[in-house]
Amino acid sequence: MVGGGQGAFIGAVHRKAMALDGQYELVAGAFSSTPEKAKASGRELGVADDRNHADWQALLADEQRRDSSDRADVVVIVTPNHVHFPVAKAFVDAGFHVVCDKPLVHTAAQAEELVAAVRQRGTVFGVTYNYGGYPLVRQAREMVRAGELGTIRKVVVEYNQGWLATRLEAEGNKQAAWRNDPAQSGGAGALGDIGSHAENLVATVTGLEIESLCADLGSLVPGRALDDDANMLLRFRGGARGVLVASQINTGIENGLRLRVSGTLGTIEWWQEEPNRLTHFPIDGPARVLTRGSPWLHAAAQRASRIPPGHPEGFIEAFANVYLGVAAAIRGEGEADYPDVEAGARGVRFIEAVLRSAKGSEKWTRVVA
Repeated sequence: MVGGGQGAFIGAVHRKAMALDGQYELVAGAFSSTPEKAKASGRELGVADDRNHADWQALLADEQRRDSSDRADVVVIVTPNHVHFPVAKAFVDAGFHVVCDKPLVHTAAQAEELVAAVRQRGTVFGVTYNYGGYPLVRQAREMVRAGELGTIRKVVVEYNQGWLATRLEAEGNKQAAWRNDPAQSGGAGALGDIGSHAENLVATVTGLEIESLCADLGSLVPGRALDDDANMLLRFRGGARGVLVASQINTGIENGLRLRVSGTLGTIEWWQEEPNRLTHFPIDGPARVLTRGSPWLHAAAQRASRIPPGHPEGFIEAFANVYLGVAAAIRGEGEADYPDVEAGARGVRFIEAVLRSAKGSEKWTRVVA
């Protein structure tokens, strides 16, 4: 693991998700950009001294020196965004499998370079868009694929949070500070942090490709360097229309990710804060509520559940499903159901198109494939 040491949030989430199904063992790491903190973090996590490194370059060099029977199989990157590309590129070039947090990298050029490197090396590369791991998100995807909604006409996705309703980055909050620092986060704030999740959720469930968009970005908290509110209209290839909202200044809202997909035969709705329910509104009958673990769900949704119906599953389990897909891909067995480097690159192209649209004067901005 690179990053995810003392004071980090997402690194611990990744470690818990990996541990859930017994598929991974943490054997080495460089857990912070500060050498002292990196070493201290590794000791807390029980990593052996000879595999607990002060920086990622030393980690890579040491793993390359090791015999293949002892070498790590996969590196997990859970750093602020600006570190993603150099670490991912170096480990892919060295032949390691990679899992990287989102958004993948800062620029589309970097993303395409990574895609090319992964293709050349033949390695597995996962991107942790974890919301696609929820069983009922996979049920929604399979319903769309099976034609149960007919031709998709309209998609509405909202990702609303309130944790940045005040200027936390000026109050010593580490997570707020790096997310609102253009040098670390890139040119996007809420757009990159949660808008990238919203884009991936739409793409995962519908399979639709955004052709063009019209975006409005705002920094509504005075003094904030990056956007904290993003709103856009979407046009998809094939004619469907959409709306995407990603905002972190909705005071009092916790993690309000919602998706509605409407087709010629019906509509589905899913809400992340109640993830074990999916509502289906068919054109020719009453609404029905599908619940996680039910025997009438599609096979992909059933495979994503671990416990019987009625027992809630949530965020960690969805994260773990992404890691199960990566493990299956590495081993070349089972259902390798996970967001790959191509999904990560598409997300970066989406972010760049939104930034161009928000800064430009044209009504519609094309999303370059």
